Amino acid sequence: MKINLTQIPMPKLTEDAVPVKLTEETMTQRKEKLLQQMKKRNLDTVVIYADREHGANFEYFTGFVPRFEEAMLVIHKTGKAFLLLGNENTKMVEHARIQAELIHVPFFSLPNQPMKDEAPLENVFRQAQIETTARIALIGWKNFTSTCEDNTHLYDVPYYLVDALKKISENPANIVNGTDMLISAVSGLRTINNANEIAHYEYGATLAGIGVLRTINAVAPGKTETELANNLALDGQPNNVFTICAAGERFTDGNFYPENKAVQLGEPFSTSVGYKGGLSSRAAYVATDQTDLPASQQDYVSKLAAPYYGAVVTWLENMRIGNKANDIYDAIESAIPKKDYHWKLNPGHFVADEEWLSSPFYPGSAARIKSGQMLQVDIIPSIAGYGGTGCEDGVAIADKQLRAELADYYPTTWKRMCRRQKFIREELHIKIADEVLPLNDIVAYYRPYLLNHKMAFRKD
Repeated sequence: MKINLTQIPMPKLTEDAVPVKLTEETMTQRKEKLLQQMKKRNLDTVVIYADREHGANFEYFTGFVPRFEEAMLVIHKTGKAFLLLGNENTKMVEHARIQAELIHVPFFSLPNQPMKDEAPLENVFRQAQIETTARIALIGWKNFTSTCEDNTHLYDVPYYLVDALKKISENPANIVNGTDMLISAVSGLRTINNANEIAHYEYGATLAGIGVLRTINAVAPGKTETELANNLALDGQPNNVFTICAAGERFTDGNFYPENKAVQLGEPFSTSVGYKGGLSSRAAYVATDQTDLPASQQDYVSKLAAPYYGAVVTWLENMRIGNKANDIYDAIESAIPKKDYHWKLNPGHFVADEEWLSSPFYPGSAARIKSGQMLQVDIIPSIAGYGGTGCEDGVAIADKQLRAELADYYPTTWKRMCRRQKFIREELHIKIADEVLPLNDIVAYYRPYLLNHKMAFRKD
C-alpha cells in the first residue's frame, strides 16, 4: 500500500449537530432484550451496579447515572424492577426511563450524609424481592474475558454489596458475573445499536471530531495547552475520558491534564476528547515539514507515521459485515508488525456511552463485524526516539435496512454520514464499504505536520 503526504482539502465541520433523544421504543427494546437473555440463561434476577465512572450499563436501562453516588438496578425475570438509590438520587426514580420501584439506600450516599432509612443491606436486597434461591447475574463493567479459566465468580463491584448478596443466598454459587450479557464482543446486547441509538451517539462523536480539528488547527508555537484545550469543550456535554491536550513530553510529574505549558516548534503534540458515542484523537508534530524536526527524527513520516496510516486504511477497508475480527487483527499485524511498531492493545474497540465498551479485535476472536456495531480504530504504535502518531475516530456499521432507517428517520444525520463517506473515498482514496458510516467529520483525516494545514495523508 502506498501512502502519500499530499495536498488535501480540509473536511467540512458540522454546524448543525443537536442531541438526539433515545425513544421510548428504544428503551423498551433494551429491557426486553435483557429479559430474553435472562430466560435463555435461566436467570431469576439481574443486579446492575453503578457509580460515576462505571455507570453506563446502569444508564443503558435507566437513562441516567448516579453522578457522585452509587446505585443499583434490580430487574427480575417477570420484568419487575427496583432502583436502589442514595440520598441525592432518589428523585430520579420519577424521571428514569424504566418503570421501577424506589428503595432508598443511604449507604450509596456521600460520606457523613444523613443515614435516615438505614437498614442492613441484606434487608435492602430482600425488599427488592431477591429470593434466597434466585439465580443472579451481577453486572459491574468488566467481564474479565480470558483472565482465568473460570471468571464467572469474579465481581468488579464493591465487596460490601457482594457480601450482602451472598448472605441472603442459599447458594452463593448462584451469583455469577453477568456483564458479558451486555458487553461480550460476540453477543453483548450493547454492541448492537438501532437507528435511534446510532443517531443519538453520532452527536457526541461529531462533537469530538469538531473539537479535535479546531484544536489542531489552532496549534502554534507559544500557545499554551490550556488555551488550546478550550477548543475541546463543546455544548456542555460530559466527557467519557480524560481530555488530552499535551505539548512535548506527556505525563510529567504524573499529570494527565492540560497545563500552562507553551507549545514549542518541532516537538510532539497530542490531543484527545471523548463524548458519548466516541473519541477523536490526533498525535503528530508541531511542524510545517520535516526540517522543523530534530535531525534524528526527520524521517518520522516514512519511519512511523505513513506505515501507521496504512494500518488505519487497512482497518477501515476491512470493516465489512461478516468479516472476522480475528482476521482484521491479523491484517493490522501484517501492516505494522508488533515486533517493529510495539503496539500492545487491541487495534480497535466498540464505543457507546463509554469510550471503550469492549473489543472484538484480539487473537482467536470468534466475533464478526455486524450491522449495528459502532467501532473505533485505536492502534497505538511506538518507536523509540520518535514522537507518537495517532488518528483515532469511530464508524458505525449499517446494513441496507439500517441505512434506510437512518435516512428516513434521521435525515440530517444521514446526510452528514454520506458527506463524510464521499470525502473519505474521493479525497483520501480509501475504499470503505457502503455499510461503513463515519461517525464524525474527520475520520481518517490526518496531518503528521500540524502547522501545515494543506498537507495530509492519502492512499494512492
